[in-house]
Amino acid sequence: MRRTRFVHVHQLIQVEIGSRLLHAGADMQDVHMIENAWLEIQGDTIVALGNMQDMPVASGDTEIIDCFGRVILPGYCDSHTHIIFAATREQEFVDKIRGLTYEEIARKGGGILNSARKLRETSESDLFASAFERAKEMLSAGTTAFEVKSGYGLTLKDEIKMLRVAGRLRDAFPGSVKITFLGAHAVPPEFIGRQAEYVNLVINEMLPAVAAEGLADYTDVFCDRGFFTPDETERILRAASNLGMRGKIHGNELAVSGGVQAGIAQNALTVDHLEEITDVEIQAFLASKTLPVVLPGTSFFLRIPYAPARKLIDAGLPLVIASDFNPGSSPSGNINLMMALACIQQRLLPEEALTAVTLNGAAALELSHQEGSITVGKFANFSITKPIQHFWNVPYHFGSNLIDRVYIKGNQIVL
Repeated sequence: MRRTRFVHVHQLIQVEIGSRLLHAGADMQDVHMIENAWLEIQGDTIVALGNMQDMPVASGDTEIIDCFGRVILPGYCDSHTHIIFAATREQEFVDKIRGLTYEEIARKGGGILNSARKLRETSESDLFASAFERAKEMLSAGTTAFEVKSGYGLTLKDEIKMLRVAGRLRDAFPGSVKITFLGAHAVPPEFIGRQAEYVNLVINEMLPAVAAEGLADYTDVFCDRGFFTPDETERILRAASNLGMRGKIHGNELAVSGGVQAGIAQNALTVDHLEEITDVEIQAFLASKTLPVVLPGTSFFLRIPYAPARKLIDAGLPLVIASDFNPGSSPSGNINLMMALACIQQRLLPEEALTAVTLNGAAALELSHQEGSITVGKFANFSITKPIQHFWNVPYHFGSNLIDRVYIKGNQIVL
């Protein structure tokens, strides 16, 4: 089986010697680094690593790649994206500059409903083609695993269409892709004033159809002011769990909504956003196994408060950072930028930000047993930077992509 050895690595980052699948609190700073390192892969797996001074002689058929001056990072794991959409929403970008709020734009037919209207008019082939280009864009910046949601269809037919596109993405993308059904993203126009009927449609028709075709790993609900209530959220997640799909939550973006408590009550894998939370929600997280996910790109783009990431870590929680790549509130899937925002705006150390998008990001995808760190026995999923002084340069140079090469399962990916 093919063996490749990377030598003279300036810094080998996030090396896990043990079997930890998640870092919480102060441990998120514990990013094990080997300087002047070597790394060996065989097939799709990391098989050995260490310091150059202790490197054994390579077998004769091992390919040697010199990484002098370069840093090797684990592949990023982005646990929250909406990259299947029909069109960008630059008009809303201008509306926000002129002073309209996210909720005001939604009330005049923009936001999620704007994307839903355009998606219903777009073919599956066109949706796949544009989404795959976005996936390649994410890959070029170091993302090797991601989650993708439906939620811009809001009819049974169009939600199924989105999930089938997501399945095609999973088949075409060289890394790992998890799929989330988000039929409860918003109430569609035809159900305005009849929200309870739409919730029943999600529970009684959409979820069984999605489960029957095995189209999704998870089910998500937008539990927030003006969207779905905690009671509706719990009903949907309970029904999803009965069909074998674990829950996720969009919660507490616009208000202290009860989304955190609803997610935790239903053993949700994650609750995402958290721009509006109190100590009550933090204590609830501490008493649960649900992971808090923050989305700094959304706060940056919408000019809304940033989630209290520093406070969440200091409380002892295992923080996750994701991109929320979508056309309306975070039109970027560049995880390097998300780390920079977390460091600059949320006062995370670079080590904490890196853990939040690698090992903890993998945990938010239930993949940390095989991805998210440089560990013997895990997949050989990693990025090699351009020559830099320190991995801190990645968030420091917030406007630059310092990722030079990306490997997934031992193969260099050529875009």
